[in-house]
Amino acid sequence: MSTHVNSQSGQTLPPEQWRDKKRYLWLLGLVPPTAVFIAVGLVALFNSLGWNAVSSVWWWIGPLLVYILLPILDIFFGPDGENPPDEVMERLENDKYYRYCTYIYIPFQLASLVLACYLWSATDLSWLGIDGGLGLISKIGLAISIGCVAGIGINTAHELGHKKDDLERWLSKITLAQSFYGHFYIEHNRGHHVRVATPEDPASSRFGESFWTFLPRSVWGSLRSSWSLEKARLDRLGKKPWTIRNDVLHSWLMSVVLFGVLVAVFGLSVLPFLVLQAVFGFCLLETVNYLEHYGLKRRRLDSGRYERAAPEHSWNSDHICTNIFLYHLQRHSDHHANPT
Repeated sequence: MSTHVNSQSGQTLPPEQWRDKKRYLWLLGLVPPTAVFIAVGLVALFNSLGWNAVSSVWWWIGPLLVYILLPILDIFFGPDGENPPDEVMERLENDKYYRYCTYIYIPFQLASLVLACYLWSATDLSWLGIDGGLGLISKIGLAISIGCVAGIGINTAHELGHKKDDLERWLSKITLAQSFYGHFYIEHNRGHHVRVATPEDPASSRFGESFWTFLPRSVWGSLRSSWSLEKARLDRLGKKPWTIRNDVLHSWLMSVVLFGVLVAVFGLSVLPFLVLQAVFGFCLLETVNYLEHYGLKRRRLDSGRYERAAPEHSWNSDHICTNIFLYHLQRHSDHHANPT
């Protein structure tokens, strides 16, 4: 019988006794999509205490969380160092609790977007202790914060898009609508996973390549690749690419409908901030893409094909806090070596 060594206690446990100690910590993944609601409460509290001069900093809660708080927590709590034994993987995969942890991100994400549109367009926020509406700097901070929600939402969509269930794949597309990055659903699964760590993959950064050189190459290359992949799929079915069956087109259509409804309800004034949050959201994804395979290349075989993607073709981080917030995205080697 196989056993599993607990890295903290040193005890050897049979697989059937193994329990996920982080089981309920995965709910902390809901902090990003609820951050704007937290910000509203903090702004109201600070203004009620007469701290109006500093209350507006909370509209920047997204970057404060992503770029300051999470790195500090990662340093404080350190790496995880524990993996579930192989024998329990099927049990974990069939445990719907973990799937619900990703599902529940979506309504909070959309609710945050609606709240932000209200705050961008409102002219009387006296209930928050604000005279009139938000100032431009506060609106930009709120847009960046919502962009963080959208960017982390792409990771949620990434998890759902790898599943075989039709509902989860549709939820993936819905999650991507906010960032106007619906083509990621096609390119990531059918492009990136095939071409990762090769010159043909736009989402694999090259050794010595700066992020600002990588960013337009990855954004445009991924868009072009997703269209080519869908066109080839539809060609095999005898269909033209300009059809609602084109996953790229109907993913973009979902974004157009979402943005159109929000503009219709809250007015044209919200449109620049919707665009800003979408751009920031997909740029946040691309910063992760830049790091995950930087400078790594698969060897081309005599047959002309590339060697199989292996753990050494991805960079990893085992810091427990960020991995909880991003559903183990940073343990990236296994994701490519053993994709689900």
